[in-house]
Amino acid sequence: MATIILIVHLMIAIALVASVLLQRSEGGALGIGGGGDGLVSSRGAGSMLTRTTAILAAMFMTTSLVLGILASRGGSADSVLDRVAPAPQTLSDDDLPQVPAPLGSEFAPAEEAPAAPEPAEPSVPRAE
Repeated sequence: MATIILIVHLMIAIALVASVLLQRSEGGALGIGGGGDGLVSSRGAGSMLTRTTAILAAMFMTTSLVLGILASRGGSADSVLDRVAPAPQTLSDDDLPQVPAPLGSEFAPAEEAPAAPEPAEPSVPRAE
């Protein structure tokens, strides 16, 4: 039940944001000195977009309260992170299987490794 209400809540939130963004700006910085045609006037209250925003805001508050009540009454104590599979255990060197190198391999065991070649003289001409 909570999942359904949460999905409805998210859809209402998206619709509320869209309806607020579609409205015409009334001027004034952050609603200060908004003039006489605000929400409480006859012209502002008659707008369909304003009514839609008010209805969506009321629905948003209602679903918020319902979700809060459902969470406080008896939501499950386990978290999503509790359902994640545990991390695999790391293996020590003793637990790893010993696999021999394939025949004809260019990899030689460490005790038979050839000595590193001597560095060659640089091919840069020297000043005389």
